[in-house]
Amino acid sequence: MKLNEWLRLIAGLFVLIAVVLGATVHPYYNYFAAFVAVNLIQSSLSGWCPMMALLRRLGVHE
Repeated sequence: MKLNEWLRLIAGLFVLIAVVLGATVHPYYNYFAAFVAVNLIQSSLSGWCPMMALLRRLGVHE
């Protein structure tokens, strides 16, 4: 998989896990889903994403 595909997979998994935990464990987990959403918005506006930087360091190619 390429970098953007990894990023979408990770973001989707984080949101899904946060929503499930928010519904079953504690509603505060929904703040984690909101954090992921805000990070996706800021990365679309700024062009910089911390997860993409991490994935590049781990050797994921574009």
